[in-house]
Amino acid sequence: MENAGGTLVPRQVIDRLAHFTSYCQVQPDEGYDASLEAARHIDAGRGALAALINADIDEIVVGPSTTSNVYVLSHALRPLLRPGDEIIVTNQDHEANNGAWRQLADVGVVVREWRMNGDSDDLEIEDLEALLTDKTRLVCFTHCSNIIGMIHDVKAIVRRIHAAGAWACVDGVALTPHRRVDVKDLDVDFYLYSPYKVFGPHMGVLYGKRELLAQTANESHYFLGEDNFQRRLCPGGPNFELTAAAGGMAEYFDAVHAHHFPGANVEEAERLDRVFGLFAEHETGLSIRIEEFLGGHRAVRLIGKGAAARRERVGVFSFVVEGRDSRTIPAALKADKIGIYADDFYAARCIDALGLRAQNGVIRVSLAHYNSSADVDRLLDKLDRQIG
Repeated sequence: MENAGGTLVPRQVIDRLAHFTSYCQVQPDEGYDASLEAARHIDAGRGALAALINADIDEIVVGPSTTSNVYVLSHALRPLLRPGDEIIVTNQDHEANNGAWRQLADVGVVVREWRMNGDSDDLEIEDLEALLTDKTRLVCFTHCSNIIGMIHDVKAIVRRIHAAGAWACVDGVALTPHRRVDVKDLDVDFYLYSPYKVFGPHMGVLYGKRELLAQTANESHYFLGEDNFQRRLCPGGPNFELTAAAGGMAEYFDAVHAHHFPGANVEEAERLDRVFGLFAEHETGLSIRIEEFLGGHRAVRLIGKGAAARRERVGVFSFVVEGRDSRTIPAALKADKIGIYADDFYAARCIDALGLRAQNGVIRVSLAHYNSSADVDRLLDKLDRQIG
C-alpha cells in the first residue's frame, strides 16, 4: 500500500522489456532488420505513453524522470524569460515541479509562492488570484498532491492562468494512476507524469503544446533537428528498452477492458476511459473505509480537510498519530507484511508548511486498483492495534 511511490508492473510490460533486450538491443531505425524492429517497439511505447493522456506522439518527450524533465524544461524556457518576469510555484508540490523553477531567480525571474490554505490544507484558486499580475509568465502546480490527495480543478485554474497571459505547467504524477487525463481538454501548456506510477517502466513523460515546444532552446547536441523535440529536450536521448516496454501498458489496459467489456469494439480513447473509470470506482469504495477510519480516530490527524475543500480525493491518505514519531507505525506494520512508509515523500515544503517535520513527516497509505477489500481489512485492523 505504498503505490504512490511506484506501482507493480504487469506481465505485458515485463515481456516487452525482455523481448527488446533479448532481440533488438541496438540503435533503432538504421535500416537493418533488428534495428527496424527496435524502432517499431519504441514507437509503440511512445504511442502508448501519449495516448494515456490524449496527446499526439510528437507532443511528448520521454525522459529519465519527471524531476529531470522539469529541470531540462526550465533551462529550455530561460531564453523566453526576462529579468522581472514572474513565475508562481506552490509550497505543496513535489520538489520535481518546484526546485528547478525556483532556480530561475538566479537569472532575475521573480518567484512567487502560491501557499496552501490553512482552512483546507490545500491550494485554493482565490489565493492564486491574488498572485497573478501582468508580469506572470508561468504557473507551476500539481493536479493532485502526493501528500494531500485531493484533485484540483485544473481546467478552471488553467483558464484563469491563460486569462492573465501566462502558461500552466501541471504535475500529474500523483493523479494519473487513478484517473484518465486529457491534456487537450484541460488546455494545459505543459503536463508531466511518471509511467512507473501507472504500472509502467521507470521514466518520465513531458507533454507540451507544439507551439511552445518549438520555442524552447535546444538542451542537447547542437546539430539535432529543430523539430526533434524528443532529442532536443532529452539530452543523451531516451532509454530505448524502457520506452519499448511501455507498449505493454497499453496491452495491459486492453486486457482489463476485454475482461470487463467482452466483445466491445471501441476506440483506444474510450477503452482507456472505461478502464480508468473501473479503477476509480473500485478505489473509491476502498478509500471510503480508510478515510472514515482515519478521519474518525481521535488520535489521528488526517491531512487534507475534505469537507472544507469540497474536492474529490484519490486513494492517497497521509496522516500523523498524536505523540508518535511517524516512522514507528510503518516499522511496526512490517511484521504484518503491510508495506507503507513515513517521510516527506519529496514534498518537503508541504510537510514543513503543515508543521510536521518534527514528527518525521507523514504516514502514507496509497491504493491502486489491484488492492482488495481484504487488504483494507488487514490494514485497518493492524493500524487500530498500533494506534490504540
